[in-house]
Amino acid sequence: MKKSLLVIFTLLFLSACSEPLPDDRLSYAGEWSSKEMYLLILPDGTVSYKRLKGGGSTEVNGPLKEFQGDDFIVGIGFLTTTFDVTEPPSIENDQWVMTVDGVKLTKREE
Repeated sequence: MKKSLLVIFTLLFLSACSEPLPDDRLSYAGEWSSKEMYLLILPDGTVSYKRLKGGGSTEVNGPLKEFQGDDFIVGIGFLTTTFDVTEPPSIENDQWVMTVDGVKLTKREE
């Protein structure tokens, strides 16, 4: 019971800290994936990320703090992660694509 309450409190806290995506960045919202990476960006600014690399995995879950150019920063206070976007969201062959941290992601159709 205590663990469930902690999870609920954490999710509420993180969503309260996030900034909604600016109108000119709404194309970033959605479920993005490749074989080794999953990225979920919600319009309210909540981000969930998981990457498999070198036999291990990295996970980041938190509020989107800000955009710097095409890149975006996720986290709270000094605990942040910058996502390097070398190809912002665009349509390629009728599919939304974006390249983050060197990985080309495709957007899941709604």
